Amino acid sequence: MASRARVRAPELVGKGGWLNTGGKDLTLADLRGKIVLLDFWTFCCINCLHVLDELRELEEAHRETLVIIGVHSPKFVHEAEHQAVVDAVARYEVEHPVLDDPELATWKQYAVRAWPTLVVVDPEGYVVAQHAGEGHAHAIAALVEELEAEHGAKGTLRRGDGPYVAPKAAPGALKFPGKAVRLPGGGFLVADSGHHSLVELAADGETVVRRIGGGERGFADGKAEDARFSEPQGVALVDGRPYDVVVADTVNHALRGVNLATGEVTTLAGTGRQWWQNSATSGPAREVDLSSPWDVAWFDGRVWIAMAGTHQLWSFDPEAGTVQVEAGTTNEGLVDGPAAEAWFAQPSGLATAADGSRLWVADSETSAVRFVEAGTHEVRTAVGTGLFDFGHRDGDATQALLQHPLGVTVLPDGSVAIADTYNHALRRFDPGTGQVSTLATDLREPSGAVVDGDEIVVVESARHRLTRLRLPEEAVQVEAAAHRTQRPATEIAGGTLALDVVFTPPAGQKLDETYGPATRLLVSSTPPELILEGAGPDTALRRALTLNPDVTEGVLHVSAMAASCDADPAIEFPTCHVHQQDWGVPVRVTDGGTDRLALVLAGMDEG
Repeated sequence: MASRARVRAPELVGKGGWLNTGGKDLTLADLRGKIVLLDFWTFCCINCLHVLDELRELEEAHRETLVIIGVHSPKFVHEAEHQAVVDAVARYEVEHPVLDDPELATWKQYAVRAWPTLVVVDPEGYVVAQHAGEGHAHAIAALVEELEAEHGAKGTLRRGDGPYVAPKAAPGALKFPGKAVRLPGGGFLVADSGHHSLVELAADGETVVRRIGGGERGFADGKAEDARFSEPQGVALVDGRPYDVVVADTVNHALRGVNLATGEVTTLAGTGRQWWQNSATSGPAREVDLSSPWDVAWFDGRVWIAMAGTHQLWSFDPEAGTVQVEAGTTNEGLVDGPAAEAWFAQPSGLATAADGSRLWVADSETSAVRFVEAGTHEVRTAVGTGLFDFGHRDGDATQALLQHPLGVTVLPDGSVAIADTYNHALRRFDPGTGQVSTLATDLREPSGAVVDGDEIVVVESARHRLTRLRLPEEAVQVEAAAHRTQRPATEIAGGTLALDVVFTPPAGQKLDETYGPATRLLVSSTPPELILEGAGPDTALRRALTLNPDVTEGVLHVSAMAASCDADPAIEFPTCHVHQQDWGVPVRVTDGGTDRLALVLAGMDEG
């Protein structure tokens, strides 16, 4: 194995303390002799949730030698609340210790720049690898096996149980429910995400009528008791099919159909595999990979899909049995315009206007409400300004602020109720007046809502229940609050900035240029005026950016991709992997700032 630079791992500190350790505070000394994988994550981030799922198999395979430590590093104000982290660890079934680091102390010590970032520490306490983004489980698994062999031979590897202590499970009919629909008979069908199933509730919103799905994470069709889901989120009613409901089965990367009369579950779209760059974006629905579908709605003659994992909107055509991309480029951000040019950021909620003229979209990571026009599919923003501006402010939509909304619901008067998730509020946008108001507060992570007569039934996800509210004639006004993401800005010099995305193929692999350039780099900024020259797409991972001397601070948006394949020419059918990461780097121009910005896409075996 190649020699590595010997960099001592900084200590793990965080004001929020430790979860999943039985109340014990951990130190690196406690972990000496174990291979430690630090997962810097935040629970709003879909890429971070993908990594949690990628690591489950690795965690199980190396349980005696590997300790995964989640370092929760918040983006939004809500994510810095300790109880919110406790809820997220339970919601996503995180089965390893988690350090709650609300002030990003450990994030700064490890010089992390992006969510998610993975850092490997060897049994002697030295950092040996760092990876930004998702899709690195295969490379980390290979490194873990090398470290097991090396430190097993040296006698520095300690086998045995790790420090994880499972928390007590809370009883209840619902566990972190996602979305709900009102059934023709008057009850509700709820995506019971935490129990990996669907639950039919009576008209009171509490009495359980039946459960569809066995209640354990899995991917299986069949009768209600035999079917398996994995964190289902969105549900939508459809007419005239062998199924009555379409379900966004999020972690299975699939759409499922449910026949309400029989409880039979079938797979409509998706393969169970996650979509990656260069995968098909249209074709037979059961042959095309999807990526974390979060909600579904009937619009323009098809089922539209909020494809949170790719920052796009897709559609499923039940008649043709096909799927295709409808809007979005896979770049993360807030850009309006023609569907093929628009940017989204983790769209998570959909609702169709009563007259079918618009599809409303809760674009969670930009804290925005967007809409798609029927026919033209032009994308417009109603509320929200970008990835790093959020808060709770009512008033004119051009100035109003939300915080990571996950749901939208069309109200009887044509206005839109917004499940303003991280503000624990139900908000309302009136397209006629352009005003945003607050309908209710003191909810707990609302994720969706359903109109029931003159009432609205809110899915209070973190309170594990449906909450019924009367729709008021006038909205409640709340004191305004505005926030920006609290990440330390990188101080840069004015003039020319050298941007360098560092990519080292995993051990045993090389850049794959069989079908053209193996790398891609897209650069933009907020405000756009920050970059005078050097913005846009190119294939090289190095770029010289000419900065505007009149703009002293902003955010650089960097999206990088690299493809690598097995390097051994003797392998007839080499395995290939796509490595991708998006960064939003706050920058401030100062006299003593750096003239080079290095971002690590993947790194292995330095030395």
